[in-house]
Amino acid sequence: MNAFKQYYEEKIVPAMMSKFSYKNVMQVPKIEKIVINMGLGEAKDNAKIIDNAVNDMTIISGQKPVVTKARKSIAAFKIREGMSIGCKVTLRGDKMYSFANKLISIALPRVRDFRGVSANSFDGRGNYTLGLKEQLMFPEIQYDKIDKIRGMDIVFVTTANTDEEARELLRLFGMPFMK
Repeated sequence: MNAFKQYYEEKIVPAMMSKFSYKNVMQVPKIEKIVINMGLGEAKDNAKIIDNAVNDMTIISGQKPVVTKARKSIAAFKIREGMSIGCKVTLRGDKMYSFANKLISIALPRVRDFRGVSANSFDGRGNYTLGLKEQLMFPEIQYDKIDKIRGMDIVFVTTANTDEEARELLRLFGMPFMK
């Protein structure tokens, strides 16, 4: 059993039950999945960019990502329907908890001049989105081996009904929100 999951059951569940006065343990929100998305607009010119991004994301997440394709043709962006324009991976279970642990305790503190993540990036339904500017913050990525610095979006999908519940859940997990 993952240490993060055990921490959730022993510390977070009682804290959330007392704060929000839930009557049942099943009412306590939990992280359902983590989705990591990397948009690669420059891939329309060079198909090798997709392969490099897939390799980076595989190393970061521990799971092979799915290549996303354009749904519509957009002439202004020179994109045709069906072109590969990004990659994404959905983490659940133990891989999700280990990625969340690595992100919160190792990767985010490595960012230079880090003051915390925005507490306003909730969508109104209890999901949190975090945008990263570079993949170098993860310790597995070696600076010499990357071809280009790429950003990514990380979405924490929770079972919380409100943003306040989700914010408290992520805060108890150790997410460093700005004060």
